[in-house]
Amino acid sequence: MNYDIVESFASMVKEKGIDKDVLGGILEEIFGLLIRKKYGEEAKYDVVVNTDRGDIELFLEREIVEEVEDPNAQISIEEVNKRGNDEDLEVGDDFVEKIELASLGRRLIVLAKQSLNQKIRELEKEIIHNEYQELLGEIVVGDIYQIRKNDILINHNKNELVLPRSEQIPFERYKKGGTIRAIVKEVRKGPSGPVIVVSRSDNMFLRRLFEIEIPEIYDGIIDIKAIAREPGERAKIAVESQDARIDAVGACVGMKGVRIHAIVRELNNENIDVINYSEDPITYIQRSLAPAKLKRIELDEDDKKAVVNADSDQVSLIVGRNGVNIRLAMKLTGYEIEIIREEKAFEEYDEDIELIDLKEELGAEVYEILINHRYDTALEVLTAGVEKLLEIEELDEDKINEIIEIIKSQFEEEE
Repeated sequence: MNYDIVESFASMVKEKGIDKDVLGGILEEIFGLLIRKKYGEEAKYDVVVNTDRGDIELFLEREIVEEVEDPNAQISIEEVNKRGNDEDLEVGDDFVEKIELASLGRRLIVLAKQSLNQKIRELEKEIIHNEYQELLGEIVVGDIYQIRKNDILINHNKNELVLPRSEQIPFERYKKGGTIRAIVKEVRKGPSGPVIVVSRSDNMFLRRLFEIEIPEIYDGIIDIKAIAREPGERAKIAVESQDARIDAVGACVGMKGVRIHAIVRELNNENIDVINYSEDPITYIQRSLAPAKLKRIELDEDDKKAVVNADSDQVSLIVGRNGVNIRLAMKLTGYEIEIIREEKAFEEYDEDIELIDLKEELGAEVYEILINHRYDTALEVLTAGVEKLLEIEELDEDKINEIIEIIKSQFEEEE
């Protein structure tokens, strides 16, 4: 019976990867509990476990007395002599006897098995918790086995990982049975075992992908200084080379963009801007707002604020679609950025545009009105301004502003 118990749990140890010494400790604890249940809390005993041989030995120590008052703690000298002990024992000595497991009774043996199962399960949960605790911030690859309303369950080495909606890339489609990569973001203890939360939207996932795809980053030749990301939309990453011979941005992008494209594909076509880091805040802000051209930047380093002046035709580039470009630049640099729009002086435009070339955009009626009032080119209209153009009876202020915006937009397209 002893061997069967140890053997059954030894096989569990082999499957679950539990240390033999740990198993031995669990068995000692459980059988010590059984002995105390049978012989009382004050019982003196020893449990010897040999997991290699598959053996458990239980020993009970009792005092030799003339007349027994407490059979759990005492044994009579007469009983000792009956057992034919080779040792020369007397009253007052301690008598150690080996207890057969079966003598504990069936009820206690069942309790031992239940307790052992529970201890093994607890230990297994602890092992899984510690395993994933060591994997925090690292990429794991698993299979999607259930897609639910608010999360996705992933099978990784027979363990369940949870990808909550908040950690998913927006609008990314997932398929049951598909392979998925994510980083281990959080490991916590739950009522039924460890809860392992993974993420695809965390900045660390992007960092780890760069380390995988770009050897220079993995080797420490190129450092990632900062990451700003709106998952599924756009990301900015600032890099710095520790070797003057290596172009950090070029190494990250790769020949014909092959390196960066692999990361973009993994991130559901998320646009990634790679820029060179600079310790100079002005240079850093300029690079973070690329491709927009800035006229000047005024800094308040104490309050981490920057006022950016730019021509009106550059503002849309600075802000980006739905404001994503400027938001990411602020996250990347740590500066709150304010934009001051400057109207571009007409003399700064390189070439004039004949009004006949804008007839379609302006409409035939407006074109005829302007021509009839001796406005032959786009710059002539802009130079006149709203006040002068109001002298034309057929045009009101709203229409004039509309004409000016149409003409300005044509100059911006020319650039």
